[in-house]
Amino acid sequence: MKLHILGMSAGVAVAVSLAGGAISQAQPPKPAATFLPDGRMAFPSDYRTWVYLSSGMDMAYGENAGPTNAHVFDNVFVDRVAYAHFEKSGRWPEGAVFVLEIRGAAAEGSINKRGHFQTNRLATELHVKDKRFKSGWAFFAFRGEGPGIEFPQTSDCNACHEKHGASDTTFVQFYPTLLPIARANGTLDTTYLATENAAVK
Repeated sequence: MKLHILGMSAGVAVAVSLAGGAISQAQPPKPAATFLPDGRMAFPSDYRTWVYLSSGMDMAYGENAGPTNAHVFDNVFVDRVAYAHFEKSGRWPEGAVFVLEIRGAAAEGSINKRGHFQTNRLATELHVKDKRFKSGWAFFAFRGEGPGIEFPQTSDCNACHEKHGASDTTFVQFYPTLLPIARANGTLDTTYLATENAAVK
């Protein structure tokens, strides 16, 4: 009987040890951004499984932006780890990656009688938070699904986001599920808040 009990205890100990080993060896989530040796970024082919933030149609930020004959949709996705972090804190963690997917728009097709629907992907841009970049953020442009090339840190995209981003240089003001979270956590940029207050007056 004593041997049987000891055998069971040893078996339990081995099971616990194995379980502990499995937990300790668990791999951390794979980073959303994969950088190549030459500094380019690999295309995140699974981005459509990330968290969808919002869509805009025919949006333009420049003061001199005129009308366009071709309609386009802008769809924004963010990696799941970054989204979960923002939900809790109102802040973007190191390694956060946003995808801006630009798609064509069509008015006629199938049973549609009014409005527009999305068609083919026209372009893809990534916005990534990483300390390797001088400003802490960088933009990458992709041609198809080949590696992305970084925009200069002085690019219009960088400058616009730094000046007008509602939270940590990101356009949270256009993401209806995140704006209330940033507001509740007090992480909205003071410049954005001043602009918002001026608009209300």
